[in-house]
Amino acid sequence: MSTQQRVYRFGVDEHGTDVTEGASSMNYTLGGKGANLAEMARIGLPVPPGFTITCQTCVEYSGANNTWPDGALDEIAQAEDDLERRMGKKLGDPNDPLLVSVRSGAPFSMPGMMDTVLNLGLNDESVQGLIKQTENPRFAWDSYRRFIQMFSNVVLDVDADLFENAITQKKVVAGVRNDSDLSAEDLEELVAEFKEIFSSYVSAEIHPELVVDGEVCFPSDPSLQLRLAIQAVFGSWMNERAILYRKQHAISDDLGTAVNVQVMVFGNKGETSATGVAFTRNPADGTKEFYGDFLVNAQGEDVVAGIRNTEPITDLKKTPGLEEAGAELEQVFVTLENHYRDMCDIEFTIEQGKLWMLQTRVGKRTATAALRIAIEMVEEGLITRDEAVSRIDPSQLDQLLHPQFDTTAKVDILARGLNASPGAAVGKVVFSSDDAVASAEAGEPCILVRWETNPDDLKGMVAAEGILTSHGGKTSHAAVIARGMGTPCVCGVESFRIDAAKKEVRVEGTDTVLHEGDMISIDGAQGIVVLGAVPLVSAELSGDLETILSWADDIRRDASFGHLVGVRANADNPEDAKLSRELGAEAIGLCRTEHMFLGDRKQIIQTFILTDEPDVRQHALADLLSVQTKDFLEMFREMDGKNVIVRLLDPPLHEFLDDPRALEVEIARAEAQGATAEELAPKRALLRRIDGMIESNPMLGLRGVRLSIVFPDLPLMQVRAIASAAATLKAQGLDPRPEIMVPLVSMTTELAQLRSVIERVIDDVERENTVELDIPIGTMIELPRACVTANEIAQHADFFSFGTNDLTQTTFGFSRDDAESKFIPIYLHRHVLESNPFETIDDGVVSLVKMAVDRGRSTNPKLDLGVCGEHGGDPRSIKKLYRAGVDYVSCSPYRVPIARLAAAQAKLSDR
Repeated sequence: MSTQQRVYRFGVDEHGTDVTEGASSMNYTLGGKGANLAEMARIGLPVPPGFTITCQTCVEYSGANNTWPDGALDEIAQAEDDLERRMGKKLGDPNDPLLVSVRSGAPFSMPGMMDTVLNLGLNDESVQGLIKQTENPRFAWDSYRRFIQMFSNVVLDVDADLFENAITQKKVVAGVRNDSDLSAEDLEELVAEFKEIFSSYVSAEIHPELVVDGEVCFPSDPSLQLRLAIQAVFGSWMNERAILYRKQHAISDDLGTAVNVQVMVFGNKGETSATGVAFTRNPADGTKEFYGDFLVNAQGEDVVAGIRNTEPITDLKKTPGLEEAGAELEQVFVTLENHYRDMCDIEFTIEQGKLWMLQTRVGKRTATAALRIAIEMVEEGLITRDEAVSRIDPSQLDQLLHPQFDTTAKVDILARGLNASPGAAVGKVVFSSDDAVASAEAGEPCILVRWETNPDDLKGMVAAEGILTSHGGKTSHAAVIARGMGTPCVCGVESFRIDAAKKEVRVEGTDTVLHEGDMISIDGAQGIVVLGAVPLVSAELSGDLETILSWADDIRRDASFGHLVGVRANADNPEDAKLSRELGAEAIGLCRTEHMFLGDRKQIIQTFILTDEPDVRQHALADLLSVQTKDFLEMFREMDGKNVIVRLLDPPLHEFLDDPRALEVEIARAEAQGATAEELAPKRALLRRIDGMIESNPMLGLRGVRLSIVFPDLPLMQVRAIASAAATLKAQGLDPRPEIMVPLVSMTTELAQLRSVIERVIDDVERENTVELDIPIGTMIELPRACVTANEIAQHADFFSFGTNDLTQTTFGFSRDDAESKFIPIYLHRHVLESNPFETIDDGVVSLVKMAVDRGRSTNPKLDLGVCGEHGGDPRSIKKLYRAGVDYVSCSPYRVPIARLAAAQAKLSDR
C-alpha cells in the first residue's frame, strides 16, 4: 500500500478545534481551491469543514485507465467517516442527513472548466430527514431535484435539456413563470420525473452498479454517490473544454485536479439566505471597491450560470436579514487582501444569516485592472515595485493594445449591458459556438451572441472578436472567461430577446430585429451595443501602463544584478519604426530589406534577376541603389541616435518573380486564342528562365549569404545605399547608427569574404563623402553549424543576432509553413510536442543559442548578442533566452511593451 498521503482535512472538528492539514503553499498537491480553503481555515475564517483528495491521485487514477490507486478508496472512506464524526451527522441519515458538495480544484484557476456536484447525500429517505431538520419541504425537494439533475448530467452525461424541458413543462402546468414559484409538491413530482429520465437514459451495461432488480435506478447509497462523483470530477480534467482552456493558458495536462468534498451550506433556505461571488477590488478597471454579485435564496451555481439577474454586492448589507453577514463579509475582504497581498476572488454563502466562505483565490482581472491594482498596492505599502512588475501577465498587455471605438465617430447605442471585459469589437452576429468557429475560419469577424455562455462554448468564445450575453452578471461565465482572454464582452443586455433556434434577436422597446450575419459593434468598457460597424482606433501607451513599463525598464537596466537586457523592434519602414519608438523600442533589431522590393519596385528586381545583358543589369542596379538609399535615409532619420540593424537580402531570388504556373496558364490561353509561336516565344523563354531558378527546397537553397556570394553586385548595391544614407545624414548633423547583418552564415569563410567586400564599400563611401562611418558588421545565426562553430565566426563579427525562426526549422528539420498546417496540431494533441516550437522556443534550440553565446564570447568578449526571431516577443521564450545570455530581444512593434515587461520578469525570476 502506498505511504503517500492522498487526503487532507480542513476546518474544525467536533470540539471546534482547527484540524486543517494543508496550506496555501500546497496548490500543486491540493489544487488552488483546496489549498486556499485550508489557508482560510488556518486564519480563522468561517469555512465549512471537508477534505481534499490530491491532484496526484487524479493523475494516477487517469494514468491507470480510470483505476483507483491502491489504498485510495480506503483513505477516502476514512475521511468520509472523519467528516461525519466532526459534523455529528451521517450521509444519507433519514433523520438529520449530512450533505456535501464535490468540486474540482486544479493547481491553476480554470473557472467553469471542470465539474461540480452539489447536495450529494440525498435519497428518498434522507430528503425526509432534511424536511424534519429544516421544517421546509420546498427547500428539501428543491435540493433533491437539483442533486438528481446535476448528478445525472455531470456524472452520467444525461442531457441537461431533458431536465430543463421537464421543469418548463411543470411551470406551464402549474401556471407559474419562475422555478422559485414551483411548490414543494411540484418539486416532489419533478424528483420522480427526473429519476425516470435517469433510468431511461443511463445504460445498464455501462453502469451495472446502478442496476437494482433488473432496472437502472438513481443511486441511493451516499458512498456510491460520492465515489461516482469523485470519478466524474477526475474525468472532467480531460474534457474538451478543460483541455482547450489549458492550451489557451499554457497549463500542463500533467498536473491533474484535486477534488474537494465539503459540507454543504445553503443559500436557498429562504430570505435570510444568499449566495454570491465577489472581488476585493474591481477586476474590470482596478477601482478599490467591493465588487460582485449575490442572489437571495439561491445556490452558487445560479449566480455564475446567469440564470437569474443578480444584485450588486454593495447592496448586501442593506438587504433585510443579511445586514450582519454583509458587514462581516466586508471585514473578510480586508482580511483576505491583507493576508494574500493581492486582489482576491471570493465565493460565499449565507445560510439563515450565518456567513460561510466557500472559496478564495487571487482574482483574475483585466490588464487595465492589473496595472491599477499593482500600482496602488505599491502606494499602499502592500507590495514592492519588483512584486508589482512580477504580477502583471505580459500577454495581458495585448488587451491594452486592442482597438477602441473612434471617439470622433457618431454612435447610436442600440442597447446597454454590463461592462464585463474592456476593448471594442466589430463583427457579424452568430448564435452558436460552432458558427463562431466557422466564421473565424472563413476570415469573417463575428460577435458571439448568447443568452448566457457555458463552458462548452469556449471554442466559440476563443474564435469570436467579442462576446455578448443577455443574462448574467460581471462574475458570470462569459465575463470571467472573456476577461481572462482579453476579449471584449458585454453581459446582461436585458433588452435582447434572443431566439437561437430562429437565429434572431428582438430588441425590446424598438422595432429592431437582428439576424445572423448582421453587423454589430460592442464596447466592453462602456457596456454598449451599436448597430453596424463602428470605426476602431488603436490604444496608446499612457498612465498606469507607462508607469509599470518604466519600472520594468529600470529592472531590465539595473546593473546590480543579472545582465542588462534590451528590447528592440523588427521594422521595415519609417511608419513601423516610429511606432516602435513610441512603444518603447530602444533600437531596430531587424530591418528586412526584401520588404523594400515590393510594389512598383518589384519590376526593377525582376529585371535584374532575369536579364542576361550587362548594361540592363547595371541600369537595374542603379535604380535599386536609388530607391534603397531613399529607404535608408527615411529609416535612419526616424531612428536618429538609435541603432538600426539592416539585414542584407535573404530570400531566394525566385520569390521576387511571377508565379510560373500563372504564366503557363497565360501562354495556354493565348495559344488557344490563336497566338503564333513567334508571338509566344518571349513568354516561353521567360517561363523557362523562371522554372530554371526554382529550387526543390528553397529554404535551404540559394539565399542569404549564398545569394551575396553568387550575385556580388547585390550586396555591393545594398551596402553602398546604407553607407550613403548614413553619410548624407551625418552631413546634416544627425546621428545615424546603421549596422549591417549578413544572413544564413554557416561557415566562417562566408562571413570573412563578405565582410571584406562590405568594408571596402564603406571605405569608398567615406572617401567620396569625406566622412567617418562606424558601421558594425555582424551575422544572423540561424543554422546549427553556425552555433557549433560560433567561436570561429565570432572573430569576424561585431554582433550575432539569432534568427530563431529558421534555427527552429533547421534544428527540427521542420518546414514551418508545412509543419504548422499539417502535423504540429496533431503533435500537440497527442503530446508529442508540449508547445508549438515556432511560438515558444524549444529547449533544444535554446541549448544551441547558449552554445553559440558561450563559444562566440570565448573568442570575442565584446560580441553583442540578440534575438530577432518571433520568439523575441514571447514571454516564455524571453525567460529562456535571458538565461541563455542574450543582450537583447527584438520583436514586432506591438509586442514591444510585452517584451519590456517579460524581460524584466526574466531578470527578477533569476535573482
